[in-house]
Amino acid sequence: MIKAKKSLGQNFLIDQNVINKIVNILELKDRNILEVGPGTGNLTEAILKKKPKKVIVIEKDNNLAELMKNKFKERIKVINQDILKTNENSLSNQILTVFGNLPYNISTEILINWILNIKERIWFDFLILMFQKEVADRIVSNFDSKSYGRLTIMANWRLKIKKICDVKPVSFQPRPKIESSILFFQPKKNFISFKNPKNLEKVTRIFFMHRRKMIKKPYYQLFNKDNSIASKIGIKLNLRPQNLNFETYFELTKEYESLRG
Repeated sequence: MIKAKKSLGQNFLIDQNVINKIVNILELKDRNILEVGPGTGNLTEAILKKKPKKVIVIEKDNNLAELMKNKFKERIKVINQDILKTNENSLSNQILTVFGNLPYNISTEILINWILNIKERIWFDFLILMFQKEVADRIVSNFDSKSYGRLTIMANWRLKIKKICDVKPVSFQPRPKIESSILFFQPKKNFISFKNPKNLEKVTRIFFMHRRKMIKKPYYQLFNKDNSIASKIGIKLNLRPQNLNFETYFELTKEYESLRG
């Protein structure tokens, strides 16, 4: 009997209705699949029934990785390592469709890493990921709302995002204390490119460090008290960070990069 490890944020998805909903979002036949954090393999089983071309699973927990190997044999490839230490661009020569019931304690870190590590060749075509509902709400938030922030801007920079549904705690074993949400992501074809994507992360981090205060202080910190850029972009320095939309943060990052040469 495998017990979920709290230290790894494990909550195994056991609700067959939710599992069916997940595997029916896309046609999976002949696709190359990556599943992150497969747990005891309930979703993996449903994916395999859809006749994909290849299934790779990444599982950090040694016991669960061994369970997956014994349960599915040569039907899947098991990688027993930490997803945060995995070079996702080297997982496969083929484009991957990614499923993940992500550990809540590292879900945002995983998503941001994937966004920042997108190269010329995008390694995935779709991401179908489970998040804590509060985190999912931040990802799909609109500006001028309390949940709008760095995560919203970073995710919407490179990805089109759609919320599929919320998932009740009863759908997991053990039951988490909070609701979850399934999000569907697709890479954008048109987006603003930066010299270094980490500059967008830096700009948004500085602006949202004091999200309830006016943007004047973080703006001056980034632009050496030069008001001309604010005038050029058309922003007032008495606004709050959540009052600026995606495009404004993209423009601010481009200006920041120009300033740095």
